[in-house]
Amino acid sequence: MSSTRVKIGHGLAWFFNLNLDPYGQREAELDDSRNASQSHPDVEPYDEKNPTAADWIRSITPTPRDIFQYFYRLFPFLHWITRYNLTWFIGDLIAGVTVGAVVVPQGMAYALLAELEPQYGLYSSFMGVLLYWFFATSKDITIGPVAVMSTITGGIVNKAETAIPDVPGHVVASSLAVIVGAIVCFLGLARLGWIVDLIPLPSIAAFMTGSGINIAVGQVPTMMGMNTKKKRFSTRDATYLVIINTLKNLKYTTIDAAMGLTALLMLYIIRETCTYLAKKYPHREKTLFFVNTLRTAFVILLYTAISAGVNLHRRTNPLFSVLGEVPRGFQHAGVPDLDPEILSFFASELPAAVIVVLIEHISISKSFGRVNNYVIDPSQELVAIGVSNLLGPFLGAYPATGSFSRTAIKAKSGVRTPFAGVITAIVVLLALYALTAVFWYIPQASLAAVIIHAVLDVVSPPNVVYQFWRISPLEVIIFFAGVLVTIFDTIEDGIYTTVCVSFAVFIFRVFQAKGRFLGIAKVRTVGDLRSSRRTSESSNDQKITSIVGEGEISSERNLFIPINHEDNSNPRVPVEHPYPGVFIYQFSELFNYPNATRFLDGLTAGIFKQTRRTDPESLGKLGDRPWNDPGPRKGQVVVDDTEERPTLRAIILDCSAVNNVDVTSVQALIDVRNQLDRYAQPDTVEWHFANVRNPWTRRALTAAGFGFLPPKRDTESGYHWKSIFSVADLADAASPLSSEKAFGGKRASGDEEIGAKPSSTNETEGTIRQVPLYGLNRPFFHADVLEALDAVLENVEHRPSLFKT
Repeated sequence: MSSTRVKIGHGLAWFFNLNLDPYGQREAELDDSRNASQSHPDVEPYDEKNPTAADWIRSITPTPRDIFQYFYRLFPFLHWITRYNLTWFIGDLIAGVTVGAVVVPQGMAYALLAELEPQYGLYSSFMGVLLYWFFATSKDITIGPVAVMSTITGGIVNKAETAIPDVPGHVVASSLAVIVGAIVCFLGLARLGWIVDLIPLPSIAAFMTGSGINIAVGQVPTMMGMNTKKKRFSTRDATYLVIINTLKNLKYTTIDAAMGLTALLMLYIIRETCTYLAKKYPHREKTLFFVNTLRTAFVILLYTAISAGVNLHRRTNPLFSVLGEVPRGFQHAGVPDLDPEILSFFASELPAAVIVVLIEHISISKSFGRVNNYVIDPSQELVAIGVSNLLGPFLGAYPATGSFSRTAIKAKSGVRTPFAGVITAIVVLLALYALTAVFWYIPQASLAAVIIHAVLDVVSPPNVVYQFWRISPLEVIIFFAGVLVTIFDTIEDGIYTTVCVSFAVFIFRVFQAKGRFLGIAKVRTVGDLRSSRRTSESSNDQKITSIVGEGEISSERNLFIPINHEDNSNPRVPVEHPYPGVFIYQFSELFNYPNATRFLDGLTAGIFKQTRRTDPESLGKLGDRPWNDPGPRKGQVVVDDTEERPTLRAIILDCSAVNNVDVTSVQALIDVRNQLDRYAQPDTVEWHFANVRNPWTRRALTAAGFGFLPPKRDTESGYHWKSIFSVADLADAASPLSSEKAFGGKRASGDEEIGAKPSSTNETEGTIRQVPLYGLNRPFFHADVLEALDAVLENVEHRPSLFKT
């Protein structure tokens, strides 16, 4: 079958006039492998094979087991539910009830941010915690209404009142939840959770800080009662306008301010007092934690009781603004309305809504996973949040995502499994059916205080920003850009700004990547170790002796560092090129189409600066010379200062930072090879590659004619190439202990470099098989820079130059 495929392939190549082997790769690799095997008969032959398109297709084609595992992983609760026990249940019960006591007032408060009636916040809270545990890979996360998503939803609902006045706001919010849920669920099912990693930490911090300030400022007028009887200004304007209008309208402050300001003050007093007492009395820390956690519920209950006492007989004309009627149960359950008119209305807002859902949920779940020593599956988390938003609107819910404050409470309450969400759902359900009469008396100013207290916790403190500055000053600019755009424009534009600027900075860094010329610095390693003495010999016959005194070890070796000390190494340390005309060049970033030209321009510029043309006469007479190198003017004598420079012999590329290459970057490398071959003619430049780990990258380079000796080069030059490659030692016995016996009870170090001399074996203690690390058919691919340099130095001094001076 394979021969038939080969014949078909050759037939198609003939029909389309394809050159299957333009560089003579097959013949060259056969010669290289044969010569290496003949020079080192004790080394088992190994030829590297290129990966094929069929291999790639097989690697991405799911097997039946993969398909089963895919669907099995969609329901992570199956992994642990059968082991559920009483201890877990007690932890989940405590955490679930605690979070439930917090989510009820917060859910109603956030619904007001979304320009909806308070019961919709309870609907969202109930469906989020009830559905999430089926798909969760995080035990800590709590799904429900959050301040930022509620604010974005409120902006959409507010605009809808003018654009489509015949559609109720909750219908628009439910439709938004369905579409956002469908998009996020698709990303999760397609296993695209990695897309969240495109949003860097400074962007997330800027988004959280800017939105926190935006929401807090927008709640101040409600807390002060300025817009109670008459809406004097919009709190949906840009943050700076809301601040200005708030200051202008301070004279309209009402008695609501007493219910709001004192509630806010009490929230902070309780928190700071509990924090202080927990440090002073560590044995009371658990009790103080629950007191601190339940401060929101306590404050709301206290001010609801005050409101009930004041407004019990003033329901038609309450003394201050109250929450009002909250329907009992799920009064708005039904199929969401996905009318095209509604969908087209908020289509432009969808990117911001989806980004908010992704950022908040994944960043929170990852953070708490690291803190509590478990790993989440981002794609599965997207499935969970997507399903919650898809099904929630059937009970009237609006878009929900992970909540930082409630997740922190849940984690500290001792939650054991995601099942705690069911307990929280029961608490919310009880509130919906048993406490709705009490909700009427909740002061709106106190709810505004709860929102301000919650969102100010997500504002990044100065210490975090200072840490950003110490790590990457440029990203502090991104942070402030996002915050300022949020304050002077909108949350949505703040999100777009940080994401776009961060991506632009990343692209700029890729485009502006610079390579480095490496040189050799002779160094010794010094440390505090016990006395010993060892001597070893490298592949280029350089002896390295470690003389160890008491409490000190010193071993001399060659280290490859940038020639110009741009790595901030000590400039007093002498660094030199390894050999005249031999250059080691390191790629600092990926080597792809955006930066290939910049990398290679730096390579050629450095080579031209430090070498001379091998045969100046190859430029010919004036008419044959290129326009950019026309030579001296007629009659002008130019002093040639290049005679002291060496000619170009070999280039070693350190590809340790390179994983993949593309057609553009490889073609650029081919062009530079041709350019330097003309510069070095009649000699040719050797190209050696170190640390190329990806087989597809090696395939790409060999397809371009790199990695192997040019066909028949040895016969034309009269010089036989000496192979240098790395091998590993294998014991020639079945017992796993035989390798220790072969080394006198000591296990081998694992690999060594083979040069012109074959290594010896100990026939009395056992036979050692040596296998090459990489294929013998590609002698210009090396395991590391040292091996590449050994190969160059072993051959460059003996290789005859075709140019005779």
